[in-house]
Amino acid sequence: MENPDNLAYKIAISLIPGIGSVTARNLIAYVGSVEGVFQEKEKNLMKIPGIGEVNAKRVVRQNVLDRAKREVDFILKNKIQTFFYLDDNYPTRLKGCSDSPIILYFKGNANLNEQRIISVVGTRSATNYGKEICEELIRSFSEKSYPILVVSGLAYGIDVHAHKACLKYNIPTVGVFAHGLDTIYPSLHAPIASKMLEKGGLISDFISETKIDRQNFLRRNRIIAGLADATIIVESAEKGGALVTADIANSYNRDVFAFPGRSTDLYSRGCNKIIKLNEAVLVEGQADIEKAMNWDVKVSTSRAYQTSLFVELTPAEQKLVDLLKAGDRFVDEITTEAQMSVSKVSALLLGLEFKGIIVSLPGKMYRLK
Repeated sequence: MENPDNLAYKIAISLIPGIGSVTARNLIAYVGSVEGVFQEKEKNLMKIPGIGEVNAKRVVRQNVLDRAKREVDFILKNKIQTFFYLDDNYPTRLKGCSDSPIILYFKGNANLNEQRIISVVGTRSATNYGKEICEELIRSFSEKSYPILVVSGLAYGIDVHAHKACLKYNIPTVGVFAHGLDTIYPSLHAPIASKMLEKGGLISDFISETKIDRQNFLRRNRIIAGLADATIIVESAEKGGALVTADIANSYNRDVFAFPGRSTDLYSRGCNKIIKLNEAVLVEGQADIEKAMNWDVKVSTSRAYQTSLFVELTPAEQKLVDLLKAGDRFVDEITTEAQMSVSKVSALLLGLEFKGIIVSLPGKMYRLK
């Protein structure tokens, strides 16, 4: 178990009013440690690019450590896992998201770095059509030989139907909360949440005693999108949280899929819209998603590094090859470790594939050939 004092600092920096995850990262990077941020003088904080006088005052005048220590007690008492963004156990896919939470709270047994992860979301006013699609999608994935993790928001409608289907077909599923792990909202879903802990889990970036607030539900959508390789919209009106999640997934360079419906159906208009705008790929079932994600491709596990000896590589390409010599990597990991933009890494990886040096695996993972 981590030192409680260290954990308190990690929690505390996420509680400073007006300091979001991006600013917090900036502070830690320049100061050198999360503890150091709380010990640094205001005049020194003001010199950090992007901080300024207002944020510097927020940091030195905060009073959040006592609350953070109380949260540590809650975590220890309830056997909750924490993932700080600099820790090795922080979910790999989220590491590549610039606005991902500084710290996450998790309870359960799911592998948050499962090789294949999908998010399934949709309207809270699910129709029979949407429920049928949702169940058939999960049932189809349950028949595959590969493991998969399903993420959703435990909300009314499509979200809870996705979780229920996972429980029915024995697929691990994780619910993302917009409040602390001391609360189940809606309370009607408490029995489902309890069952999810056995093979899946519950995750949040909010501390206990957080009030239920509409804005928090929009904020949690970045976790739903960031944890997964692909976000699947089952049903949605022209506006709604599911479309927000789709938009976030697109900003993370993740795949987005949507089931179409009749133009006259209220809760298909959102799906039809993002398909028409090329913001989502039209799918009719699990097979379409599997094919688009290359999850139906069997990849040889043999390694033959000799290939690179006969191909001339640029310094940037060689950097990626050297990273992959240490083992398979998700594209988010490669981007972070190489300190390059997503677009540049994607172009380099494609070039290396054409040269026969690497192969792409399911879930946007890469391996030396």
